[in-house]
Amino acid sequence: MESYAIVQASGKQIWVEENRFYNLNRLPLNSGDHFSLNKILLVKQNNSLHIGKPFLLGSYSIEATVVRHFLDKKTCVYKMRPKKKTRKTFGNRSKKTKIFIRSINII
Repeated sequence: MESYAIVQASGKQIWVEENRFYNLNRLPLNSGDHFSLNKILLVKQNNSLHIGKPFLLGSYSIEATVVRHFLDKKTCVYKMRPKKKTRKTFGNRSKKTKIFIRSINII
């Protein structure tokens, strides 16, 4: 059964499928917590496609589990002003949460 959905989570719209892992911006949940994604924009199951305006309200639920929290790879920014002998290097490691999509259900 091929099914997927497009959801809005942590400020982004992402394409999710069942039994897959995804990295989102840090969620205020603990490892092992179960939650559901409510802002569903589109769902395709079998040969039917349902599009929300803008969201599908109350007809679908996407169950997910928090796997772990981690820091993403470091992003380095180098700034240099030519002919001034000023240089600065900045680095940032953004906080991420790995989630597992358990199921896409019709309510």
